[in-house]
Amino acid sequence: MRLNFAPQKSGISGNYRRFLRFSMRRLLLLTAFLSPLAAFAQYRTPAQQIVTNEDSLHQGLNTHKTVVSGYGSAYYQRDFNFQQSKASLERVVLFVGHQFNSRISLFTEMELADALVAGGESRGDVAMEQAFLKFTLNRNNYLVAGLFIPRIGILNEDHLPVNFNGVERPLVETWVIPATWRELGVGLYGSLERTPLQYTLAVVNGLDNARFTHGTGIRAGRAEGSSAWANNIAVTASLRYPWKDFRFQVSGYAGGTTGLGPRGADSLQLPSGPFGAPVFLGEANIQYNNGAFSAKALGAAISLSDAGKINAAYAHNLPATIYGTYAEVGYDVLYHRNKTAQLIPFVRYENLDLNAKLPSSPEGIYDGTLKQQHLIAGLTFLPIPNVAIKADVRLMQTGDQNPQLLINPAPNMLPYQPKNAFLNVGIGYSF
Repeated sequence: MRLNFAPQKSGISGNYRRFLRFSMRRLLLLTAFLSPLAAFAQYRTPAQQIVTNEDSLHQGLNTHKTVVSGYGSAYYQRDFNFQQSKASLERVVLFVGHQFNSRISLFTEMELADALVAGGESRGDVAMEQAFLKFTLNRNNYLVAGLFIPRIGILNEDHLPVNFNGVERPLVETWVIPATWRELGVGLYGSLERTPLQYTLAVVNGLDNARFTHGTGIRAGRAEGSSAWANNIAVTASLRYPWKDFRFQVSGYAGGTTGLGPRGADSLQLPSGPFGAPVFLGEANIQYNNGAFSAKALGAAISLSDAGKINAAYAHNLPATIYGTYAEVGYDVLYHRNKTAQLIPFVRYENLDLNAKLPSSPEGIYDGTLKQQHLIAGLTFLPIPNVAIKADVRLMQTGDQNPQLLINPAPNMLPYQPKNAFLNVGIGYSF
């Protein structure tokens, strides 16, 4: 697989050769041994090996009716431009599930993010990550009802820290496809009898365009089970097909973003109804695994056709189009030496634009900092499949800052730098 660093015409300025030289200087020691491997592919996918207690309940392999499971991660990050470091217990998640009988099971998961929730302080966060009932229909099909995570992208379902390379989750699957995107609804999961084709189809509550924010895509509009507007709805679907050493997937989301009733929506001149002010998301990905080598790539795009009307109502400065792509390569150097441990050098390239196209009426304000390229290289060490020790360097290049978006800047604010580097070190676990 070959990564393309060719410059693009809209939004990014600067010389990409300088960017690559900048990248290589920072990664000299690491890439000295990564370069012979980067032409091949990525790593043994841990998700194919790890069986948590939640997995055992989901697959009907549990030996107890009630099971406890979970995962967590912590990290250290150094921002070289600002000469600033931070460390955080990023998340601790506790899962409790129960099998009522052979056909009905309960799945619940609670997350504590950033370690601390204190009155009057905006620091940590406590939230339900899932809470749904699973109804097994037959050998190939089951229903879920409640708060669940639809199958969109690679990371959304398989987001355990031991299942992906890098301390940080892929940025495309954080900002374009919101990571751990869960909503309330009903979903059908299944596979065909005579072919390995897997499918999902779900109806969930829609997003809330009043909560959208500039620079975060559609992420802030999620209800995540908390007093979700139900005047608008959304439909999600996916198809997944394994073939030899490949796995292909496409998924989509279509739903309304106006949660207000007709009177409230009319007062803001917003379309209402189940699919009022719709958002459409399409995604495709491919993964390859063969022994020590594997590869994956993903592309996603979002269309918000009524962004102009939403901007007129709430002054959000939303885009009409968002896109993101990434590709990752690596190699497990212990594959032929150790049946348990893995040592995975990897490289990932990400390209995303959170304001790829602006609405024409009213005209939006372009933000060059939202058109980004990221080059991430590092190591993932798993002494056992359920524990990961990670380190990486992320090199970032963005477009220039737009002075029109600077409102009351601080007198001591430093000039914006479109190039930056971050050092990340972290741990993760699952059980």
